[in-house]
Amino acid sequence: MLQVLTLATPFFGVILIGFVSGKIARIPRSGLAWLDFYLIYVALPALFFDLISKTPVEELTRWTFIVATTTSTFLAFLISFALGRAITGSDVKVATIQGLVGSYANVGYMGPGLTLATLGSAAAAPTALIFCFDVALVFTIVPMAMALAGGAERSLGHTLALVARRIFTHPFIIGCIAGALGAVFEVHPPEAIQATVTFLRNSAAPAALFALGVTVSLQPVGSGAREIPALVAVKLLVHPAIAWALVTLVGGFPPVWIETAVLMAAIPPAATIFVAAQQYDTYTHRAATAILVGTAASVVTVTAVLYLATHDLIPLNPWGG
Repeated sequence: MLQVLTLATPFFGVILIGFVSGKIARIPRSGLAWLDFYLIYVALPALFFDLISKTPVEELTRWTFIVATTTSTFLAFLISFALGRAITGSDVKVATIQGLVGSYANVGYMGPGLTLATLGSAAAAPTALIFCFDVALVFTIVPMAMALAGGAERSLGHTLALVARRIFTHPFIIGCIAGALGAVFEVHPPEAIQATVTFLRNSAAPAALFALGVTVSLQPVGSGAREIPALVAVKLLVHPAIAWALVTLVGGFPPVWIETAVLMAAIPPAATIFVAAQQYDTYTHRAATAILVGTAASVVTVTAVLYLATHDLIPLNPWGG
């Protein structure tokens, strides 16, 4: 258990430091702008480039793993979407944000640092694949759902073009694509450049976690949201269970890939859900509340998953064969 606490404490500790800093300093949210820019456009793309470029190409083409993990996220979205509508009678726009709360994990800010610290460099490829395709899924679902709900004054063609542009111009995706090309062509940057990339990637996790804590602390919190416990339960409990079931059902993956899939799915709701809620002017305060509640509850649930992963207690072949 001491090993698990050693792994979990830095992650949740830095989030807590960011949260307390946000409450004490009372610096406006705009004060995070340059840190957000650094993370989104510099540090995290460098991290994903470095991870993927050093990964054997055959590990980046495990389409069965991609299908299993992306399907698990989509199923968690559908469950949360349906739950939100059933509990609150919400329209499609609101239910779409509710669906994100129960399915879209903070895979960018928390994922790489958590999986690599827990499972080692062997978790790099599955972490990157889950991240890339979960982001692509969300960037597809949200604009399409909002367009169908009448939340966007765009034609279908314009919406599809927007989806493609957001996916392929996202800095994280560009970093992943650059890393994949580096792996294919076996690119080895000069030592000085590699040292810079390493320096940047090492700063990504602590800066991202601190920014997450500050962001959560500054978000307005709503009240009376009776659906939030159910949505958070889907995110923290049901989503990892679905990911585990699908990945083990497909089978043929190394243990670390299965453990990575479960751990990535167990990560709490992404802070960017609040950004999506603001963009479409719907469910903003309750989205902020859900992120806060999910992040707090994940201290227990993620720590439990860390314990299972580090003690080889996640069943790797439950279906036999």
